[in-house]
Amino acid sequence: MAKESWFTEFPDMERSDLIALRKSLDGTYREFSREYGDLIESFFDPLLSFLVWFENLLISSPWLLVLIAITGLAYAASRSWKLCLGVVCSLLAIGYFGMWENTMRTLSVITVCTLVSLLLGIPTGIAMARSDRVQKVVTPMLDIMQTMPAFVYLIPVVMLLGIGKIPGVIAVVIYAIPPVIRLTNLGIRLVDKEVLEAATAYGASSFQRLWGVQLPLAMPTIMAGINQTIMMALAMVVIASMIGVKGLGQPVLKSITNQYFTLGLLNGLAIVALAIIFDRVSQAYAQRTQKHLGGIEHA
Repeated sequence: MAKESWFTEFPDMERSDLIALRKSLDGTYREFSREYGDLIESFFDPLLSFLVWFENLLISSPWLLVLIAITGLAYAASRSWKLCLGVVCSLLAIGYFGMWENTMRTLSVITVCTLVSLLLGIPTGIAMARSDRVQKVVTPMLDIMQTMPAFVYLIPVVMLLGIGKIPGVIAVVIYAIPPVIRLTNLGIRLVDKEVLEAATAYGASSFQRLWGVQLPLAMPTIMAGINQTIMMALAMVVIASMIGVKGLGQPVLKSITNQYFTLGLLNGLAIVALAIIFDRVSQAYAQRTQKHLGGIEHA
């Protein structure tokens, strides 16, 4: 009978052992969060201060000044008046429907998350491109970060740091950082070896080859990674609102719980508008960079 049971039922762990294992792991993590939670939270205080300052700057500044600044940045990146006109129209529509303040909150969070992702992701991608061993170690971690449901890693972050802006930023960065790491690694690895050999023949050091040859040639691919990172950060806005991140995600969450269709639709469209602005501006900048490099190579 035992042998027949072994063939028909999967030999899983005893329920009592599984419960004991779960309690042991949960207890260990709780002790860790109580012991080191305050220390880890203090480590993120400078980031929190910068985020609060930047959010207050966007909200308290005159809306016209903010609109001009964002449009100026869009033109500096794209050199396209048509794109700038689309940015102005989108932001005016957002403000007209009463979503300006929440949009500024979301913009501040996305900007900070993107900066943190770039500061961590690009050096990691460079390290992966320069070492196969680092790539073998980091790639499985990226696989986990990209496939793990966002709600799962919200649990340890909230247990460790509570509810607020910093846990939201950490959750967004974990979700959004893999594309920029992967595409930085890919872009550098795809640089023609003959170009690197020519740079070496002219006496370029390893750092000079990286800074002057590999990164410029890999920039279109890296920009694609930055674009995807921004898109994924925006996709986390609603989920981040569940742990206290204010912005466009909170009205969407409220509309889900209270069945307010119009509220959710308008704020969802505002998120889409931000995503389109970031996407078109970053793509236009990448295309300009590619044309510039193409002109250099042709010369």
